[in-house]
Amino acid sequence: MHIGPVDSSKVPRFAGPATFARLPRLDQVERCDVAVVGVPFDAGVSYRPGARFGPAAVREASRLLRPYHPGLDVSPFERVQVADAGDIVANPFDIGAAIESIEEAADAIDARLVTIGGDHTIALPLLRAAARRHGPVALLHFDAHLDTWDTYFGAEYTHGTPFRRAVEEGLLDTEAVGHVGTRGPLYGRKDLDDDRRLGFGIVTAADVLRRGLDEVIDALRQRVGDRPLYVSVDIDVLDPAHAPGTGTPEAGGLTSRELLEILRGLAGCNLVGADVVEVSPAYDHADITSIAASHVAYDLVSLLAMQEKT
Repeated sequence: MHIGPVDSSKVPRFAGPATFARLPRLDQVERCDVAVVGVPFDAGVSYRPGARFGPAAVREASRLLRPYHPGLDVSPFERVQVADAGDIVANPFDIGAAIESIEEAADAIDARLVTIGGDHTIALPLLRAAARRHGPVALLHFDAHLDTWDTYFGAEYTHGTPFRRAVEEGLLDTEAVGHVGTRGPLYGRKDLDDDRRLGFGIVTAADVLRRGLDEVIDALRQRVGDRPLYVSVDIDVLDPAHAPGTGTPEAGGLTSRELLEILRGLAGCNLVGADVVEVSPAYDHADITSIAASHVAYDLVSLLAMQEKT
Protein backbone atom coordinates (compact mmCIF):
# COMPACT_ATOMS: atom_id res chain seq x y z
CA MET A 1 0.00 0.00 0.00
CA HIS A 2 1.25 3.46 -0.88
CA ILE A 3 0.89 6.40 1.47
CA GLY A 4 -1.29 8.96 -0.28
CA PRO A 5 -2.53 12.47 0.43
CA VAL A 6 -4.20 13.48 3.65
CA ASP A 7 -7.88 12.52 3.55
CA SER A 8 -9.80 15.75 2.87
CA SER A 9 -12.95 14.25 4.42
CA LYS A 10 -11.10 14.20 7.73
CA VAL A 11 -8.78 17.21 7.45
CA PRO A 12 -10.05 20.12 5.32
CA ARG A 13 -7.87 20.96 2.36
CA PHE A 14 -7.11 24.41 3.77
CA ALA A 15 -5.63 22.86 6.94
CA GLY A 16 -2.43 21.01 7.68
CA PRO A 17 1.08 21.17 6.19
CA ALA A 18 1.33 22.38 2.59
CA THR A 19 3.25 19.56 0.97
CA PHE A 20 2.57 19.09 -2.73
CA ALA A 21 -1.00 17.76 -3.10
CA ARG A 22 -0.88 17.10 0.67
CA LEU A 23 1.35 14.09 0.05
CA PRO A 24 3.71 12.59 2.63
CA ARG A 25 7.22 13.93 3.00
CA LEU A 26 10.05 11.87 1.58
CA ASP A 27 11.22 10.96 5.09
CA GLN A 28 7.78 9.53 5.86
CA VAL A 29 7.91 6.77 3.22
CA GLU A 30 10.10 3.69 2.96
CA ARG A 31 10.56 4.03 -0.80
CA CYS A 32 9.62 6.56 -3.44
CA ASP A 33 8.91 6.22 -7.16
CA VAL A 34 8.19 9.87 -8.01
CA ALA A 35 9.43 12.78 -5.91
CA VAL A 36 8.23 16.37 -6.11
CA VAL A 37 11.05 18.71 -5.09
CA GLY A 38 11.29 22.49 -4.92
CA VAL A 39 14.21 24.69 -5.92
CA PRO A 40 13.61 28.20 -4.51
CA PHE A 41 16.25 29.97 -6.62
CA ASP A 42 15.96 32.99 -8.91
CA ALA A 43 19.42 34.55 -9.14
CA GLY A 44 19.49 33.82 -12.88
CA VAL A 45 16.57 36.01 -13.91
CA SER A 46 16.94 38.86 -16.41
CA TYR A 47 13.77 40.84 -15.65
CA ARG A 48 11.26 40.48 -12.80
CA PRO A 49 12.54 38.49 -9.79
CA GLY A 50 10.50 36.46 -7.31
CA ALA A 51 10.53 32.87 -8.61
CA ARG A 52 12.34 31.85 -5.43
CA PHE A 53 8.87 31.93 -3.87
CA GLY A 54 7.42 29.70 -6.59
CA PRO A 55 7.74 26.31 -4.86
CA ALA A 56 5.88 27.48 -1.76
CA ALA A 57 3.11 29.09 -3.83
CA VAL A 58 2.64 26.02 -6.03
CA ARG A 59 2.49 23.73 -3.02
CA GLU A 60 -0.14 25.96 -1.42
CA ALA A 61 -2.21 25.97 -4.63
CA SER A 62 -1.87 22.19 -4.91
CA ARG A 63 -4.17 21.77 -1.90
CA LEU A 64 -6.96 21.92 -4.51
CA LEU A 65 -5.79 18.76 -6.29
CA ARG A 66 -7.66 15.49 -5.91
CA PRO A 67 -6.28 11.95 -6.15
CA TYR A 68 -8.00 10.74 -9.36
CA HIS A 69 -7.08 12.16 -12.78
CA PRO A 70 -10.05 11.59 -15.12
CA GLY A 71 -8.27 13.01 -18.17
CA LEU A 72 -5.64 10.27 -17.97
CA ASP A 73 -7.82 7.72 -16.11
CA VAL A 74 -5.22 7.19 -13.40
CA SER A 75 -4.98 7.53 -9.64
CA PRO A 76 -1.29 8.41 -9.54
CA PHE A 77 -0.89 8.28 -5.76
CA GLU A 78 -2.39 4.78 -5.62
CA ARG A 79 -0.40 3.48 -8.57
CA VAL A 80 3.02 4.54 -7.27
CA GLN A 81 4.51 6.10 -4.18
CA VAL A 82 4.75 9.84 -4.63
CA ALA A 83 6.31 12.05 -1.97
CA ASP A 84 7.34 15.64 -1.41
CA ALA A 85 11.12 15.81 -1.12
CA GLY A 86 11.16 19.35 0.26
CA ASP A 87 13.40 22.05 -1.14
CA ILE A 88 16.92 21.88 -2.52
CA VAL A 89 19.00 24.61 -0.91
CA ALA A 90 20.78 26.72 -3.54
CA ASN A 91 23.18 29.59 -2.88
CA PRO A 92 21.30 32.80 -3.81
CA PHE A 93 24.53 34.78 -4.31
CA ASP A 94 26.62 32.35 -6.39
CA ILE A 95 25.01 30.84 -9.50
CA GLY A 96 27.87 28.40 -10.07
CA ALA A 97 27.64 27.07 -6.53
CA ALA A 98 23.86 26.88 -6.80
CA ILE A 99 24.05 24.83 -9.99
CA GLU A 100 26.47 22.40 -8.34
CA SER A 101 24.30 21.93 -5.25
CA ILE A 102 21.14 21.40 -7.33
CA GLU A 103 22.89 18.76 -9.43
CA GLU A 104 24.23 16.96 -6.35
CA ALA A 105 20.86 16.99 -4.59
CA ALA A 106 19.03 15.75 -7.70
CA ASP A 107 21.55 12.92 -8.00
CA ALA A 108 20.93 11.92 -4.39
CA ILE A 109 17.15 11.49 -4.70
CA ASP A 110 16.44 7.91 -5.77
CA ALA A 111 13.23 8.63 -7.68
CA ARG A 112 12.01 10.27 -10.85
CA LEU A 113 11.76 13.97 -10.23
CA VAL A 114 9.14 16.60 -10.90
CA THR A 115 10.87 19.81 -9.87
CA ILE A 116 9.17 23.10 -9.01
CA GLY A 117 11.27 26.22 -9.54
CA GLY A 118 12.73 28.64 -9.25
CA ASP A 119 13.94 30.18 -12.48
CA HIS A 120 14.89 28.29 -15.62
CA THR A 121 18.59 28.21 -14.73
CA ILE A 122 17.78 25.13 -12.65
CA ALA A 123 17.01 23.07 -15.76
CA LEU A 124 20.73 22.69 -16.52
CA PRO A 125 21.75 20.84 -13.34
CA LEU A 126 18.55 18.79 -13.50
CA LEU A 127 19.40 17.74 -17.06
CA ARG A 128 22.91 16.83 -15.95
CA ALA A 129 21.44 14.51 -13.34
CA ALA A 130 18.95 13.04 -15.83
CA ALA A 131 21.61 12.45 -18.50
CA ARG A 132 23.87 10.77 -15.96
CA ARG A 133 21.14 8.20 -15.34
CA HIS A 134 19.70 7.81 -18.83
CA GLY A 135 22.28 9.12 -21.30
CA PRO A 136 21.47 12.09 -23.56
CA VAL A 137 17.75 12.77 -23.28
CA ALA A 138 15.08 14.07 -25.61
CA LEU A 139 13.71 17.43 -24.54
CA LEU A 140 10.36 19.12 -24.95
CA HIS A 141 10.68 22.69 -23.75
CA PHE A 142 7.43 24.62 -23.21
CA ASP A 143 8.24 28.32 -23.07
CA ALA A 144 7.55 31.72 -24.60
CA HIS A 145 11.32 32.02 -25.11
CA LEU A 146 14.06 29.93 -26.70
CA ASP A 147 16.44 29.89 -23.71
CA THR A 148 19.29 29.00 -26.07
CA TRP A 149 21.09 32.34 -25.94
CA ASP A 150 24.81 32.30 -25.36
CA THR A 151 25.33 34.86 -22.60
CA TYR A 152 23.69 37.75 -20.77
CA PHE A 153 26.09 40.55 -19.76
CA GLY A 154 28.88 38.03 -20.32
CA ALA A 155 27.32 35.46 -17.96
CA GLU A 156 27.05 31.92 -19.34
CA TYR A 157 24.65 30.60 -16.69
CA THR A 158 21.29 32.38 -16.58
CA HIS A 159 17.64 31.51 -17.11
CA GLY A 160 18.04 32.34 -20.80
CA THR A 161 20.99 30.02 -21.51
CA PRO A 162 20.37 26.56 -19.98
CA PHE A 163 19.60 24.68 -23.17
CA ARG A 164 22.58 26.01 -25.12
CA ARG A 165 24.80 24.85 -22.25
CA ALA A 166 22.95 21.50 -22.21
CA VAL A 167 23.66 20.94 -25.92
CA GLU A 168 27.30 21.96 -25.48
CA GLU A 169 27.67 19.51 -22.58
CA GLY A 170 26.15 16.63 -24.57
CA LEU A 171 23.18 16.25 -22.24
CA LEU A 172 20.56 16.29 -25.01
CA ASP A 173 19.79 14.01 -27.93
CA THR A 174 19.77 16.74 -30.57
CA GLU A 175 17.73 14.56 -32.92
CA ALA A 176 14.81 14.94 -30.50
CA VAL A 177 14.69 18.41 -28.99
CA GLY A 178 12.03 21.04 -29.48
CA HIS A 179 10.38 24.17 -28.16
CA VAL A 180 6.62 24.55 -27.80
CA GLY A 181 4.72 27.81 -27.40
CA THR A 182 7.43 30.30 -28.35
CA ARG A 183 6.40 33.78 -29.41
CA GLY A 184 7.24 37.45 -29.09
CA PRO A 185 10.12 39.62 -30.33
CA LEU A 186 13.72 38.41 -30.55
CA TYR A 187 17.03 40.24 -30.65
CA GLY A 188 17.43 39.27 -34.30
CA ARG A 189 17.09 36.50 -36.90
CA LYS A 190 20.40 35.10 -35.62
CA ASP A 191 18.57 33.85 -32.51
CA LEU A 192 16.54 31.49 -34.68
CA ASP A 193 19.55 30.51 -36.78
CA ASP A 194 21.56 29.63 -33.68
CA ASP A 195 18.65 27.70 -32.22
CA ARG A 196 18.23 25.69 -35.41
CA ARG A 197 21.97 24.98 -35.51
CA LEU A 198 21.72 23.52 -32.01
CA GLY A 199 19.12 21.05 -33.32
CA PHE A 200 15.88 22.49 -31.99
CA GLY A 201 12.57 22.36 -33.77
CA ILE A 202 9.94 24.95 -32.94
CA VAL A 203 6.18 24.76 -32.51
CA THR A 204 5.12 28.35 -31.91
CA ALA A 205 2.05 29.45 -30.00
CA ALA A 206 0.58 30.45 -33.36
CA ASP A 207 1.26 26.94 -34.70
CA VAL A 208 -0.78 25.46 -31.84
CA LEU A 209 -3.67 27.75 -32.79
CA ARG A 210 -3.50 27.10 -36.55
CA ARG A 211 -2.54 23.42 -36.61
CA GLY A 212 -4.63 22.26 -33.69
CA LEU A 213 -3.77 20.14 -30.68
CA ASP A 214 -3.99 16.70 -32.27
CA GLU A 215 -1.57 17.57 -35.07
CA VAL A 216 0.86 19.23 -32.66
CA ILE A 217 0.78 16.27 -30.26
CA ASP A 218 1.41 13.84 -33.11
CA ALA A 219 4.37 15.89 -34.33
CA LEU A 220 5.89 16.04 -30.84
CA ARG A 221 5.48 12.31 -30.28
CA GLN A 222 7.13 11.57 -33.61
CA ARG A 223 10.03 13.85 -32.73
CA VAL A 224 10.82 12.24 -29.37
CA GLY A 225 9.89 8.65 -30.22
CA ASP A 226 10.70 6.21 -27.43
CA ARG A 227 13.81 8.05 -26.26
CA PRO A 228 14.18 9.00 -22.58
CA LEU A 229 12.27 12.28 -22.41
CA TYR A 230 12.67 15.29 -20.17
CA VAL A 231 9.90 17.91 -20.13
CA SER A 232 10.66 21.46 -19.03
CA VAL A 233 7.73 23.85 -18.56
CA ASP A 234 8.27 27.57 -18.13
CA ILE A 235 4.89 28.81 -16.92
CA ASP A 236 5.25 31.83 -19.21
CA VAL A 237 4.37 29.49 -22.08
CA LEU A 238 0.86 30.42 -20.97
CA ASP A 239 -0.64 33.73 -22.00
CA PRO A 240 -0.44 36.37 -19.25
CA ALA A 241 -4.23 36.04 -18.94
CA HIS A 242 -3.60 32.50 -17.66
CA ALA A 243 -0.27 33.11 -15.90
CA PRO A 244 0.33 36.72 -14.89
CA GLY A 245 2.67 35.73 -12.06
CA THR A 246 5.88 35.20 -13.98
CA GLY A 247 9.08 37.09 -14.64
CA THR A 248 9.04 37.65 -18.41
CA PRO A 249 5.45 37.62 -19.70
CA GLU A 250 4.69 37.67 -23.44
CA ALA A 251 1.31 38.27 -25.09
CA GLY A 252 -0.26 35.66 -27.35
CA GLY A 253 0.45 32.50 -25.37
CA LEU A 254 -1.20 29.13 -24.84
CA THR A 255 -4.25 28.68 -22.67
CA SER A 256 -3.92 26.47 -19.62
CA ARG A 257 -6.32 24.03 -21.33
CA GLU A 258 -4.07 23.79 -24.39
CA LEU A 259 -0.95 23.18 -22.31
CA LEU A 260 -2.58 20.48 -20.20
CA GLU A 261 -4.02 18.70 -23.24
CA ILE A 262 -0.63 18.67 -24.98
CA LEU A 263 0.99 17.21 -21.88
CA ARG A 264 -1.71 14.54 -21.61
CA GLY A 265 -1.05 13.72 -25.26
CA LEU A 266 2.43 12.55 -24.22
CA ALA A 267 1.00 9.57 -22.31
CA GLY A 268 3.07 6.51 -23.13
CA CYS A 269 6.23 8.45 -23.91
CA ASN A 270 9.34 7.48 -21.94
CA LEU A 271 9.26 10.38 -19.51
CA VAL A 272 12.20 10.38 -17.09
CA GLY A 273 11.89 13.76 -15.40
CA ALA A 274 10.32 17.20 -15.60
CA ASP A 275 10.28 20.68 -14.17
CA VAL A 276 7.81 23.56 -13.84
CA VAL A 277 9.56 26.90 -13.42
CA GLU A 278 9.28 30.71 -13.37
CA VAL A 279 6.25 31.05 -11.11
CA SER A 280 6.67 34.45 -9.47
CA PRO A 281 3.75 34.82 -7.05
CA ALA A 282 4.31 38.50 -6.25
CA TYR A 283 2.90 39.29 -9.72
CA ASP A 284 0.06 36.80 -9.49
CA HIS A 285 -3.63 37.51 -8.97
CA ALA A 286 -5.99 35.19 -7.09
CA ASP A 287 -3.34 32.42 -7.38
CA ILE A 288 -4.05 32.04 -11.12
CA THR A 289 -0.46 31.18 -12.00
CA SER A 290 0.18 28.97 -8.99
CA ILE A 291 -3.00 27.00 -9.64
CA ALA A 292 -2.04 26.49 -13.29
CA ALA A 293 1.46 25.38 -12.30
CA SER A 294 0.15 22.96 -9.68
CA HIS A 295 -2.06 21.31 -12.29
CA VAL A 296 0.85 21.10 -14.74
CA ALA A 297 2.96 19.42 -12.05
CA TYR A 298 0.08 17.06 -11.24
CA ASP A 299 -0.21 16.04 -14.89
CA LEU A 300 3.53 15.41 -15.05
CA VAL A 301 3.38 13.29 -11.89
CA SER A 302 0.45 11.37 -13.39
CA LEU A 303 2.35 10.71 -16.65
CA LEU A 304 5.29 9.36 -14.65
CA ALA A 305 2.99 7.22 -12.52
CA MET A 306 1.34 5.68 -15.58
CA GLN A 307 4.61 4.28 -16.91
CA GLU A 308 5.92 2.93 -13.63
CA LYS A 309 5.45 -0.80 -13.00
CA THR A 310 3.21 -1.53 -10.05
